[in-house]
Amino acid sequence: MDEKDVLRMDRRAFLRNSGLAAAAVVATAEGATAAAESPATFAAKDAATGNTADLTTFVNLLQGTNSEYEFSRGNTLPIAAMPFGMAHWTLQSRPRDGWMFQPNERRLQGFRLTHQLSPWLGDYGNATFMPTCGTVRPDPAARGSSFRPEESKLLPHSMQVELLRYGIDAELIPTERGCVITAKFRKAGDRAFYFDIPGEKNAPEMQQDAATRTLRFTSSHNNGGVAPGFATYYVLRFAQPWTGFELRTVKDHHTGIVSLPPDTQSMEVRIATSFISFEQAQMNLDREIGTKSVDALRDEGKAVWNKHLGRIEIGGATPVQQRTFYSCLYRTLLFPRMWHEPAADGSMHHRSAFNGKVEPGVMYADHGYWDVYRAWYPMMTILFPERLGEILQAWVNASKEGGWLPQFPCPGYRACMTGSLIDSVFGDAAAKGIQGYDVQAAYAGLKKHATQPGDPDAGWGRRGITEYLKYGYAPAGLVDQAAAETVDQAYGDFCIAQVAKAAGHADDAAMFMKRSENWKHIFDTGTGFIRGKKADGTWLTPFDPIQWGNPYVEGGPWQHRWDAPHDEDTLITLLGGKEKAVATLEEMLTMAPDFNTGAYDQEIHEMSEMAAVHFGQYAHSNQPVHHVLYVFTAAGRRDRTAYWARRVMDELYTPDTFAGDEDTGSMAAWYVLSALGFYPLCPGKPEYVLGGPLFPRATVHMPNGKELVVERAAKGKEDGPVRLSGKTLTATITHEEVLAGGRLSFPA
Repeated sequence: MDEKDVLRMDRRAFLRNSGLAAAAVVATAEGATAAAESPATFAAKDAATGNTADLTTFVNLLQGTNSEYEFSRGNTLPIAAMPFGMAHWTLQSRPRDGWMFQPNERRLQGFRLTHQLSPWLGDYGNATFMPTCGTVRPDPAARGSSFRPEESKLLPHSMQVELLRYGIDAELIPTERGCVITAKFRKAGDRAFYFDIPGEKNAPEMQQDAATRTLRFTSSHNNGGVAPGFATYYVLRFAQPWTGFELRTVKDHHTGIVSLPPDTQSMEVRIATSFISFEQAQMNLDREIGTKSVDALRDEGKAVWNKHLGRIEIGGATPVQQRTFYSCLYRTLLFPRMWHEPAADGSMHHRSAFNGKVEPGVMYADHGYWDVYRAWYPMMTILFPERLGEILQAWVNASKEGGWLPQFPCPGYRACMTGSLIDSVFGDAAAKGIQGYDVQAAYAGLKKHATQPGDPDAGWGRRGITEYLKYGYAPAGLVDQAAAETVDQAYGDFCIAQVAKAAGHADDAAMFMKRSENWKHIFDTGTGFIRGKKADGTWLTPFDPIQWGNPYVEGGPWQHRWDAPHDEDTLITLLGGKEKAVATLEEMLTMAPDFNTGAYDQEIHEMSEMAAVHFGQYAHSNQPVHHVLYVFTAAGRRDRTAYWARRVMDELYTPDTFAGDEDTGSMAAWYVLSALGFYPLCPGKPEYVLGGPLFPRATVHMPNGKELVVERAAKGKEDGPVRLSGKTLTATITHEEVLAGGRLSFPA
């Protein structure tokens, strides 16, 4: 064992110890039994009976939650929700937005309805709910109760916690737009149910009806991205009568207090939400919850989650690998959230975050294309193409309602990150023939922001498009983050060309394909790096290959060196050919993880996370490098892709942690696809580059009824080609071949 092996072991220990141990949050007795079984036992059981376990028991909701501003291990929340549900329910240990839950604090202030995409963007329309017993001050911090995360039962479809201060066993069961909260009281004292409405300067709209045991209120708290008049409408229906209700103003929030009879042994409140109206929230409550029993709602949620998680079965995995894989797959099924609601006739409509009107059709929200285009959207083309078509139509609807395709919908227009990576989202779908959205309207929206100035500071249009069209690149000094903007726009042009082809606009497709070569204008053959170039054609100096920030974004020259996914063959040639490219990749992965803060003028968390691991300048903690390992295969060395990808999966992912911001399924989707042994080096091309699968066996159950079985050879029998049902593959497998199913056999 050499020094590097010791350091890698230290890193794994650090990751696992930095959060609550996954095995400690035991979901069920079956999960506890599974944790004690060996990989050989799993392999034998899989071979004999297939993977028939309740897959939700392998999901750790706390994965990635032990994070802070300075260092991310995911920056996630423990979320109970239905897949892609409008309502996300989490645990609150702090009342503010952002890092509202920290598992090591071990004290809860309640169950929180959250719409937070990321701690960096904050929450909106949220409220927090808490059953109590005894004398309680209304302030959330004073109201908090200890709980034991390791003894809680936290599942995607049910959060069960014991509030130790109050002697209350509480459970929350989510539905798509609401939930049911129950509480069983074991101590004597006054019984009450508290809820907090944040950020209101004036009292929220409040309605109560003691006869029907119903409360209604609004929450309009937000951090931007909403239309005027925005509110989340809440309807609460109690199973038990209440003895009193009051609303108190406490600092920057309002607290509602529902008093219950002192002899109450258990309480139940059914909650639904809407972005349209109280009437719509009531309709959502009646449709989703109605008079169904708590057990029935829990069983329904469990069945839905198992159906979604069951799209992929893995065989021969260790208990830790099972926990990691299904925790990651769960993360990919949370965002974007539904924004549409069923009208009285069953059709879908939504309150537009882009114009404030109630509009017909579907809508989704809270997805950062810059984060998720690389892996999440390609994953959806395989596992959930039917859902993906609906999501794409939502983005088309957004362009019709607001006039432009969104850059970073949260829930409406937000200015965040570089480029217009929704280009990739539609380009990949067009190249793979995804159905369910208006291709012509999508193309019109894409062409608009690629040819006309918008307002990037308001969340639509490309930054520096005028300069890009004039110079063939975004000039440093005229356009912020110019190098990143140039490569993102050139790749975006390639993707728009794919949509133009699908829409029948051959001349436009040729024009955008020509524009997609613009990345070459800022590739410096002298240094071998993509660099910032000024309007006069000279390079931005001085040049420091480890300096982060402008003209790059959340990285530096090394992290952006491979930013031509649509033209990696040319990039490999410019680097000196395949052997030189492989050597350059190895250098990147093995050199010191040094950095200079550059334009950031301080150490940002992405720098800290890169420095914390021994992967050189390969900063897996952030998305720009997520395709880089698969360039090895493009350069003729699939074995190096397999080696490094497995190291990343083994060392940087655990049931408790991620290597950096998970970002609405992006980090998790990388793991899911890489574990299957292939990855989209270039979304927008209907193919995947081969790596090496993590498990001895995995089965992908696709909605077309086909199955793709991925096998890895036993140790000691790893020589030979990759075969698909007997056909030899070299570097790639096509999307069509994946959908056709079969047996994909890897030698390593």
